[in-house]
Amino acid sequence: QVQLVESGGGLVQPGGSLRLSCAASGSILRINAMGWYRQAPGKERELVATITSGVNTNYVDSVKGRFTISRDNAKNTAYLQMNSLKPEDTAVYYCNADVLSGSMRYLEVWGQGTLVTVSS
Repeated sequence: QVQLVESGGGLVQPGGSLRLSCAASGSILRINAMGWYRQAPGKERELVATITSGVNTNYVDSVKGRFTISRDNAKNTAYLQMNSLKPEDTAVYYCNADVLSGSMRYLEVWGQGTLVTVSS
C-alpha cells in the first residue's frame, strides 16, 4: 500500500505565496515522475507541474515563472512553491506519483487533495 499526503494549503491574499508538500509512504522501491494537478469549482482537473526522478520539470503555461516544483528523493516528498498567487489559482491541489511498489507493481497514486484559496 502506498499513500500520498498533501499539506500546506490554505487561504492567502492575491500576490501571496504558499508551499505545498506531498509525502509518499508505504512499500516503495522507487518513485518515478511526481506531479501536481488542480481542480477548480466547476472545472476539470488540470496538470499544473511535473518533475521526473531527475531534474526535468514541466509546467502549464498559466503558472510558468510563478510556481516551482521540486522533490527530495531521500524523503519521498515533492513540493510546489507558489508565488504571486492569483484568484484564478484557487482550486483543490492534488499530488500524483508513479511508483514502483515493494511488490514490484507499477502504481499511479493520488493524494486526497489540499484546498488553496486566493482571495482578499
